[in-house]
Amino acid sequence: MSSPGLSWFGIIRLGLVQTGLGAIVVLTTSTLNRVMVVELAMPAILPGALVAIHYVLQVFRPAWGHGSDLGARRTPWIVGGMAVLAIGGLLASVATAWMATHPLFGVVLAVFAFCLIGAGVGAAGTSLLVLLAKRTDEKRRAAAATLVWVMMIAGFIITTGVAGQMLDPFSPLRLVVVSGSVSVAAMVLALLGVWGIEPRAAAVIAQSSAQERAPQKSSFREAFMEVWAEPRARRFAIFVFVSMLAYSAQDLILEPFAGQVFGFTPGETTKLSGLQHGGTLIGMALVPMIGALYPRSRGNLQMWTLGGCLASAVALLCLVAAAIVGPSWPLRQTVFMLGVTNGAYAVAAIGSMMELVSTGGERREGVRMGLWGAAQAFAFGIGGFLGTLASDVAHYLLASPALSYAVVFASEAGLFVVAAVMAVWVHRARARFDRSSALTVLPAVAVPGGAG
Repeated sequence: MSSPGLSWFGIIRLGLVQTGLGAIVVLTTSTLNRVMVVELAMPAILPGALVAIHYVLQVFRPAWGHGSDLGARRTPWIVGGMAVLAIGGLLASVATAWMATHPLFGVVLAVFAFCLIGAGVGAAGTSLLVLLAKRTDEKRRAAAATLVWVMMIAGFIITTGVAGQMLDPFSPLRLVVVSGSVSVAAMVLALLGVWGIEPRAAAVIAQSSAQERAPQKSSFREAFMEVWAEPRARRFAIFVFVSMLAYSAQDLILEPFAGQVFGFTPGETTKLSGLQHGGTLIGMALVPMIGALYPRSRGNLQMWTLGGCLASAVALLCLVAAAIVGPSWPLRQTVFMLGVTNGAYAVAAIGSMMELVSTGGERREGVRMGLWGAAQAFAFGIGGFLGTLASDVAHYLLASPALSYAVVFASEAGLFVVAAVMAVWVHRARARFDRSSALTVLPAVAVPGGAG
């Protein structure tokens, strides 16, 4: 079965949705948590718990992906999810400002706002990736996913750069105005991105045979169990969880670290996050560039994944040195290096995801993508929470902010080493399965890929 591929212009338009999504998320997961910890003197575990809540809501991604599989229309999921996300982002900034005068009411509103953020990201993000995977030609999938991801990073960079300028001098009212402006701009980008694309996709699906659509009529539980029974999908989900746990643990403590140890202002720490995301963008761009110069390295996802994980561990060890040495350490350069190494790892993970999304059970792309998205979200939620919890515990035990941050960064470096070992295990398992599947005829009731 062939599907008409989106043009590069269409792919870029879908990337606008991811750009808007990233613009809202970056303020809620970086700037707001820094304001809570530094300006409002809240414990770091508060923003950690709030971000964990927004990730917990994303465990429903497989169900949203299944809903996307059942029908031909994904625009309502994307636009509706972005609307919920935009409202949640605005309410989160209002809640943060409210904490300065009424902490209890502010925290309650923040919990509700982050629930909206989680639901919006999950619904819009899953449907967007499914639409991209199903409507993009196979040869373009990895490049298209990388392009869309790069556009999300661009949203991070633009938002942190502009917001960093607008937030200084800091005030709660200024925070709300900046956040509201970002939400409106993101919604406009989302509408421009999906306008006119969905009818073409729906027309194609309407032409599919009844036999092709029949497998979609099963329940979500049946669809999920089919995907979970696929060794490659299951093992890749486990790898995504472990590697993203390592990837995300520093997200919520980097800006507070820069503020407490290096004396950065809110605007400066926001710009620091933008510098990290800029490094991530460059790291992602380096992989296809090196692949063009050295064709033998192209498509070697194991090499890039392993190298990205180990290089990220080295960058985190440099942050350990920054915490010990203090303000004389080149912090900005170190954070930039961390972004570059994370970007190389992310490209390899995206390439693997787009390569595997259409393998296995028939027409289960949405459930499969949702499973991996849920694994990532769960890892990010636990990682952010554990990172802030470890920071608070280390502060209590060590009575030295710099040393406590050093311990946390060192632990994250160790997690990246474990993720590198997992990457080797996953790729070897996939190779063994590919060899065995060529020799084995499975029963008709089994999901392609077996249950091993």
